[in-house]
Formats: sequence, C-alpha cells, structure tokens
Amino acid sequence: MAKVIAVANQKGGVGKTTTAVNLAASLGLYNKKVLLIDVDPQGNSTSGLGVDRRNIKYSTYNVLTEGITAEDCMIKTSFQGLYLMPSDINLAGAELEIADTPHRENLLKNSVVGVKSQFDYIIIDCPPSLGIITTNALTMADTILVPIQCEYYALEGLSQLMATVRRVKRMYNQHLDIEGVLLTMYDGRLNLTQQVVAEVKKFFPKKVFATVVPRGVRLSEAPSFGMPCYYFDKKCKGTEAYLSLATEILRKDRTDG
Repeated sequence: MAKVIAVANQKGGVGKTTTAVNLAASLGLYNKKVLLIDVDPQGNSTSGLGVDRRNIKYSTYNVLTEGITAEDCMIKTSFQGLYLMPSDINLAGAELEIADTPHRENLLKNSVVGVKSQFDYIIIDCPPSLGIITTNALTMADTILVPIQCEYYALEGLSQLMATVRRVKRMYNQHLDIEGVLLTMYDGRLNLTQQVVAEVKKFFPKKVFATVVPRGVRLSEAPSFGMPCYYFDKKCKGTEAYLSLATEILRKDRTDG
C-alpha cells in the first residue's frame, strides 16, 4: 500500500513544487512506482513534467468537483516509475464549488482508493494556502514534508501551518505525522543560512532532513524544459540533493517498516 506524503507550506516560493516533482522522480529512479498528485491551481508540477494542460481530459479539479476517480484522471509520464494526476486553472475555484459538499475533506482520499495499492509512494503537491484543498491533502496523507527556504522570513507562518496540521489530526486523520523539514535554497557560506538552520532545528527538533537543497541554476531551469532535474542534468547539485532526500526517506521507511 502506498505511503502518502503531502508537500506543504502555505508560504510561496519555498521550493514546494520543485521538491514534489524531484522527490517523486527520484523515488521512481529507485524502482518505486510513484503517483504525483498536483492540487495546486498553478499546475507547476503538471507543466514541470512536460504535460500540456490544454490536452488534459480530467484533472484534480474534476476529481474534487465531479467525483472522477484517480484511475480516470492519472496519466503515465515519460519518466521512470512516475504517474501524474494533473492540475488545471479551474482548480482555483474548486474550494467555493465544494464548500457545501458533505465530507468534503475526504474527496481526494476517496478518489485514490482504487489505485492506492498499485503504488509505493503518492506525493501531493499542495497549493500555497491552508484551505480545503490542502485539508484534503492532509486528510489523505500519512506524513507532511515541509520545505523551508534559508531566508530571513523562513519561519513566518509555520505556527499557522502546524496549527492546521494539529486540527486535521484531531478532526480527520489521527495518524498524520511530520515526515521532515527540508531546507531549500541553501548557501552554507552565508551567516544568515546558519542562523536559519539553527532556528528551524529549534522549531522542529529531530525532524530536519540531513539533506539540504542548494540554490542552483540547473534546478531552476529544468521545469521550463518539462523535466525533473535528473533528466535535465544528472550531475548537478540539485539532482544529487533530491536523490539523497529520496534515499533518506527510503532508509527511514525500511527502518520503521
């Protein structure tokens, strides 16, 4: 049965989609079968895998508003072991459309019931908000992975995110746990980076990944070519970082399992 990891942080620009795409692709490279679910209306995970949103028959918008199943929505990508449930811009209005739907927090979870056993991992790219779509992701998830950029306002809004996690855990998903915190846009030469690392470790004791994701041009360029970083440049530091992150998660799961 798939382990479900929600990649979430309501703060934008922290490397959330970059992490979702590259972690999913890296797990695929380790011979895992992975489903990436894009529930961000911006659809950057979708375009970052080279999928033309104009040619999508069903997206996660149809899943949430019309009850379309994952089986009908998901598409096989051209990358090893990786499948995608794409997003489109209509998702921006989905929260209003499902506001009165009974048990609306379970819509995403219910959609994957038929395919969950087919995958080793399901990665969810959440929107940069804490609304009902993110609640759907957290209700479905086993764990939450929080990317945090090594910048001045790194911890801003995190107490709000943790309050949402506690609320979802109390009301909908008592097994939800923190997978870990991933430091992104890391530059070890800067004093500020070291200060942020110290603060994050204080805020999340024993939950910070050993892997850090450095700033890198190749990592930033890869999405515009519609591919994860490994397929764009196997030897760049971003590729190494996400392969290392996947290894950390796999090792931990073997130990826990």
